[in-house]
Amino acid sequence: MFKKVLIANRGEIAIRIMRACRELDIRTVAVYSEVDKNALFAKYADEAYPIGPAPANQSYLNMDNILDVAHRTGAEGIHPGYGFLAENPEFADRCSKEGIRFIGPTSQAIESVGSKIAAKKIMAAAGIPVIPGSDGGISDPDVAFDIAESIGYPVIIKASAGGGGIGMKVVRKNDEIIPTIESTQRVAKSAFGDATVFIEKYLEEPRHIEFQILADSFGNTIHVGDRECSIQRRHQKLIEESPSPVMTHELRERMGTDAVKAAAAINYTNAGTVEFLYSQGDYYFLEMNTRLQVEHPITEVVTGVDLAKEQLRIASDEELSYKQEDIQQRGWAIECRLNAEDPLNNFTPSPGKLRRYRSSGGPGVRVDSGVHTGYTITPFYDSLISKLTVWGRDRNEAIERMKRALYEYIIVGVTTNIPFHKAVMNNEYFRRGELTTHFIEDHNIISEVEKIVEAEKEKGATLASALGAEDKKVAAITAAVGAYIQKGTR
Repeated sequence: MFKKVLIANRGEIAIRIMRACRELDIRTVAVYSEVDKNALFAKYADEAYPIGPAPANQSYLNMDNILDVAHRTGAEGIHPGYGFLAENPEFADRCSKEGIRFIGPTSQAIESVGSKIAAKKIMAAAGIPVIPGSDGGISDPDVAFDIAESIGYPVIIKASAGGGGIGMKVVRKNDEIIPTIESTQRVAKSAFGDATVFIEKYLEEPRHIEFQILADSFGNTIHVGDRECSIQRRHQKLIEESPSPVMTHELRERMGTDAVKAAAAINYTNAGTVEFLYSQGDYYFLEMNTRLQVEHPITEVVTGVDLAKEQLRIASDEELSYKQEDIQQRGWAIECRLNAEDPLNNFTPSPGKLRRYRSSGGPGVRVDSGVHTGYTITPFYDSLISKLTVWGRDRNEAIERMKRALYEYIIVGVTTNIPFHKAVMNNEYFRRGELTTHFIEDHNIISEVEKIVEAEKEKGATLASALGAEDKKVAAITAAVGAYIQKGTR
């Protein structure tokens, strides 16, 4: 097992990895940008070192600075968390060449599925269902027209190197093909440095279902159950649950088997996620994320498997702690991503200082966070405040527990998406498990958010007034104590 690990990330995921390390008696090294100097994760680590200014490309994406700290501190491994360098094959390769264990898959595995086109070809060859569409990149209008007509409209144009919904546009008729290809190519080139785009059949009412996988270097690969991630804004997840409401034992067996086959097809090791789109009884490979997912807590809660610890064990050349028959999903878990963003303004980020912060607690509640009262949500990184995960014996209990946990949160100083989460938990379609990736638009959730925000204005004003009075009282007491001390020292 490692004696010291560097975490090349920040915020709640850095703390999550450090907690796993601490339980395994592994010392941790944090790296931080200038604006994160006093962040909780930097204080939690055994050691912490600056790596550059606030912009990510000068700090958390600066491979030279991160590797320099790893060498100076004697870190044997680097855990990338998610985002930043987590799925960068060059970084994984540099770690390997410089004698530092990258706690994740090999650079070859990352690269093999880094292109959506390449990944789709690999999975099709392995016998895994893929969405009908082009076999490779397209630029010729005649070819694009032929493909679209053969698979039928609507179709979707995607960036091969894309992610997070960037570079995706739906086309419903012939005269939209050429302008959409051209605009998507421009976006792809700007965002990813690769203008390659391809065409797929557009599924009208899909669900987003994924399977967590674990694989060691001894040939053992298992899946750790399913997650539903259909509640999204701009193709980015906001609410996840495990298991999926649509899942049956037979469907889990089929999809789980294909997830394991997907990992084997690229000689995968460590933790990863195979994502599928599910529509009208059929499922199709979407992509593979070669890292620990943001939503991994719901899998941990329902299975009891500590995914972060398994990552560390696998990277230390140990065998998996579990066999497939050991994995049992018990009860139901839901995760809400609580962000500093305004759902009434197209979920625009709302950076600022947290004047007050209190998370929820109690039975069946888990909070993954890296913030505190006085912490500033900066505009340089994502706006995540905390991940709120609840467990219940069944889905209904999990929903009711999430409603209670959301009620308990106190966040003052920034606009949050908590009213959005409350609206979803109360929505009759969500409660029935009738989900699609277009859920927010299909059920006019924002209008329900407006009602909740309006109803809570009075409560918010009362809270702000009380906190303001408390601030004045504290200031007065502090001044009085200061005057007394000063008087006593004369």
